[in-house]
Amino acid sequence: MPTKVDQDACTGCGACAEACAVDAITVDDVAKVDAGLCTDCGACFDACPVEAISKAD
Repeated sequence: MPTKVDQDACTGCGACAEACAVDAITVDDVAKVDAGLCTDCGACFDACPVEAISKAD
């Protein structure tokens, strides 16, 4: 299941990108997940201090 970022909640802190072992997340103003690289490991969910990252429905 793809990972989604709540663009309104994301603060662009970069904690998710640091936690991502496969470098699937980039951060400019907000985080963006490359679905082709993402392994759905969940590390970014745990790392996000504002809970802006979740599994897409």
